[in-house]
Amino acid sequence: MTKPLRVALIGYGFMGRTHSNAYSQVNHFFDVPYQPQLKVICGLERHVAEAFAKRWGYENVETDWHKVIERDDVDLIDICVPNNVHAEIALAAAKAGKAILCEKPLALNTAQAEQMVAAVEEAKIPNMVSYNYRRVPAVTLAKKLLEEDRLGRIFHYRAQFLQDWTISADVPQGGMATWRLDVKAAGSGVTGDLLAHCIDTAVWLNGGITDVCAMTETFIKERKNVETGKVEPVGIDDACAFMCHFANGSLGLFESTRYARGHKALYTLELNGEKASLRWDLHDLHRLQYFDHADDSLVRGWRSVHISDSDMPYMKAWWVPGLQIGYEHTFIHQLADFLDAMGKGEAVSPNFRDALETQKVCDAVLASAKSGQWVDVR
Repeated sequence: MTKPLRVALIGYGFMGRTHSNAYSQVNHFFDVPYQPQLKVICGLERHVAEAFAKRWGYENVETDWHKVIERDDVDLIDICVPNNVHAEIALAAAKAGKAILCEKPLALNTAQAEQMVAAVEEAKIPNMVSYNYRRVPAVTLAKKLLEEDRLGRIFHYRAQFLQDWTISADVPQGGMATWRLDVKAAGSGVTGDLLAHCIDTAVWLNGGITDVCAMTETFIKERKNVETGKVEPVGIDDACAFMCHFANGSLGLFESTRYARGHKALYTLELNGEKASLRWDLHDLHRLQYFDHADDSLVRGWRSVHISDSDMPYMKAWWVPGLQIGYEHTFIHQLADFLDAMGKGEAVSPNFRDALETQKVCDAVLASAKSGQWVDVR
């Protein structure tokens, strides 16, 4: 028997669609203790919210998130709005005793994130942050291999997240479509948007980051602001690269940019260990590349492991072996884990406290880039 979980989604953009799809699909494929009910969609423009509600099956439409949180017929607040509103909504939702699912990054900065962590922990409410790449089956399998010590001592971790959508100076900042280029709404550029994903995955796979040395660049210094109509300084980072030390003694190298022509969303990671290495590529997300030095030298080499068999993470819920899944399934996996943990009264990762650690690294990266010095994350 499943219990109803009445959902209010705040934000109807790209992430709102991925989350809505997960709510619609999760019970079809996973045995979870809750049945999501799409109770309210909230967005600034009523006509857009009404169209979204009709497409996805939300029962009600609101344009004021305060009213959403006040409703007695809502159990879960799903925050899919620009970063500068995360804290205010989460603090109000925690005070109202609502469960919270929040898009990444958790907040604009560490100070905000700490407030949010304190609020959800004081309220003792279920909470989760949407770092969905943990739930790619190949990445989850990489975690399993690391836990089984198949790689041995780790020497190197490297990650890239490359895009090319802001190269033109004609791309504006601000507004609903390009708020990620507005420092007031986003807090940072590629550091909080793209590298936050890389950092979360890295900390999950390889443990804590102790210190960082970073550089950032803003290639186009001024852009027209959609809301004011004026050409204004750009405050976000277009590109960021940083080195780091992990607590386990390994070295890290991270790079992200929106100025890599030919790349729309190239996220790659690689770990090199004493016994073996592994690597993963979002463009080939259903495969894990694996090299085992223990193999006979005559056949030793990188192997491409196709993640489709039923004994691989999450895959028994889907199709027959040999058939792959995609990006949207990571949000379904995330929701399934969240609902399962809620039913058991357990915490699920990454929660707000986990996301706080990623926020600390992001802040240290930006501080290092500004000072030109190594910065201690702790």
